[in-house]
Amino acid sequence: MRSSLPANLTVSGAASRLEGPLLFLRRTLDVGLNDAVAVKGGDGRTRLGRVAAIDEQFLTIELLESSAGLALADSVVRFYGEPLHFGLGPGILGRVYNGAGEVIDGGPPIPVDRRFRIEGLPLNPVARARPRDFIETGVSAVDLMNSLVRGQKLPIFSGGGLPHDRIAVEIATHARLRGAAARDFAIVFAGIGVPYSSAEYFRRSLEASGALGRSALFLNLASDSSTQRLLTPRFALTAAEYLAFVEGKHVLVILTDMTNYCEALREVSGAKGEVPGRKGFPGYMYSDLATLYERAGCIHGMPGTLTQLSILTMPSDDIGHPIPDLTGYITEGQIVLSRELDRAGVYPPINVLPSLSRLMKDGTGSGYTDSDHPALSSQLYAAYAKAMQARVLASVVGEDGLSDTDRKYLAFGTDFEQSLVRQESARTLEASMEIGWRLLRALPKAELARLSDAQIRSHLEPGP
Repeated sequence: MRSSLPANLTVSGAASRLEGPLLFLRRTLDVGLNDAVAVKGGDGRTRLGRVAAIDEQFLTIELLESSAGLALADSVVRFYGEPLHFGLGPGILGRVYNGAGEVIDGGPPIPVDRRFRIEGLPLNPVARARPRDFIETGVSAVDLMNSLVRGQKLPIFSGGGLPHDRIAVEIATHARLRGAAARDFAIVFAGIGVPYSSAEYFRRSLEASGALGRSALFLNLASDSSTQRLLTPRFALTAAEYLAFVEGKHVLVILTDMTNYCEALREVSGAKGEVPGRKGFPGYMYSDLATLYERAGCIHGMPGTLTQLSILTMPSDDIGHPIPDLTGYITEGQIVLSRELDRAGVYPPINVLPSLSRLMKDGTGSGYTDSDHPALSSQLYAAYAKAMQARVLASVVGEDGLSDTDRKYLAFGTDFEQSLVRQESARTLEASMEIGWRLLRALPKAELARLSDAQIRSHLEPGP
């Protein structure tokens, strides 16, 4: 990528101080905000960066690589006169990249066909098409209860120690489109600020399952520069946009962990001396996250689509923390993981009640999944909510004090968690629906108000 950028201006002897990943230069020329730079130190290393801030006296450079060994007196800064770009072309799938878009799998460089700004291009809202169709993830609590729709942005709210890495890998491995479009499906997987062990787990798992052949894997390690962490999702999303809107593929982007991204945003903001906002995060974090999440979607006249499944860990399991709070405003729902279910040995520990897919109705039902899918999902949700109420009541009056119907709901709730939510391997939607119908057979028909008489006769009453 560096060799494809045209050299413009070179400055030496202007570096005044270095604070972590930020290099401060005396302003001796006029450059643009976010322009790409290359900083060459006396150690011979060249570090990629960009102009992060400009004032009357200084330029602030964000270095995307470690600043260790960089001496101010020997630093030479080359300005490229344009924002950071990512050179892409056919053959980007099946490869592993670092957080700055450089190939790290030992293979040859990517043949560059086109270069794209990593910030993405402005998109007229009128050009957006409504997300449609269903993406099967193999996870029953998602496919049946909170379906992922092609073109949607749906986050997973997790917590420290919960198995979100395993869920991410299994979705990357088993996610698919149904029908003729299945062959045009691709995965872009980005690990943001992950430990080396997690990065190797992602790589080995995708290789072993064969999913790496249809995937582009971006790995930003916890030991990498925090400024590189800010750009990793942008490089990944640029690759996804190329696959979707140039090659015409239906792309699922999995970003984990967005909390690491937000922590890096707070760190860099503090280093630049910006006024902190809520819990120390910069006041512009909402708009910054929106520049990432809003790159998902469908465009009129374009055959491809871009779907986002971003994962974040809620600090102290607080869903009101600024990171999940702002994410929930921008995205179209959330999948919430439960620590209680995880302690009970339920995997994946998805808490169905606070989870929501706002676009589920646009990608399920007749013509997309099954005509009975929406009604079944709605009835299961209502029954599980009543089961939770019965569980609370039983904790007060004891199970013996419950009515017969409440005891049936109590048993339904346990069976729902152990049979439908819990799973050892990927399931098809049809298998998930069959489990759902079986669970409802244990409830009185008078309680099934969200099903039609025809659906009850077809699925819940014994055959002749």
